[in-house]
Amino acid sequence: MSAAPRGKDGERVPAVTPALLRRMPLPRLDDRGDKEDRGRVLVLGGALEMPGALVLAGIAALRAGAGKLQLATCRSIAPLVGIAVPEARVVRLDETPAGGISSSAAAQVVALAEKANALLIGPGMMDPGAVSDLVRKVLAEVRGPTVVLDAEAMSVLAAHRGALHALGGRAVITPHAGEMASLLGIDKDEVSGSPLAIALRAAAELRCVVALKGSETFVASQEGDVYRYAAGGVGLATSGSGDTLAGIVAGLAARDTDPLRAALWGVALHGAAGNTLARRMGPVGFLARELLDEIPKELRRLDGR
Repeated sequence: MSAAPRGKDGERVPAVTPALLRRMPLPRLDDRGDKEDRGRVLVLGGALEMPGALVLAGIAALRAGAGKLQLATCRSIAPLVGIAVPEARVVRLDETPAGGISSSAAAQVVALAEKANALLIGPGMMDPGAVSDLVRKVLAEVRGPTVVLDAEAMSVLAAHRGALHALGGRAVITPHAGEMASLLGIDKDEVSGSPLAIALRAAAELRCVVALKGSETFVASQEGDVYRYAAGGVGLATSGSGDTLAGIVAGLAARDTDPLRAALWGVALHGAAGNTLARRMGPVGFLARELLDEIPKELRRLDGR
């Protein structure tokens, strides 16, 4: 039997369980409140070849309880995204010849983001050069919302390690082992072999909350707090699953949940939704979009209030 992982000061890493989550509850919602009180999420993402990732992330944010949703994407696919998510306002942005979002849209994105409570960047984004330039410009200016970076958007951190520092800890990144290796300039095997240490290192260097995804997911803060989630199943390793997780985290953050708590609850809700589908359908073969309907049920169950 392998030794239990240990975090700062040699303490055993606490597992993310329903009991732990109830000791770290989400902010209460006002029964008399309106959608403005539940927060606004802006999701920046999508490309001509990957509009679906943006759709998954946006719906996940709403399923996690956010009140309002804006989706910012390539001009030519914006109408399709609007039809797929009629609950959202869809903003058309200039696009590159390669089918990604142009970095010339940065000022437009910043203006939208400053009116949001949470900004998620990355789902479905393509054209790496344009993505890096756009994300760098946005992060240099945005100050209001909690920022969640996923997928291609995280690549900017490899060359600009301080890109999140000005946010004062109000940021979350959600890499898998390969993405983390690219961010830190190390081998993927090193990440896979020491995920706890790598999550803590990245959180400290980047000054953000890190949810390092894997068969065990480690959630670490820049202060050195770290938690382990090991209750998910192999069925979550499927196309679009990461976009769904990022959307849940952003939706929770929009509800005035601090970044560490949003990441912990997001990982747990994502895993619990997968476990419910695995029991009903089988351990593999369910789809990321099928996770969406399970989120409110698991939120009610885990919240216990």
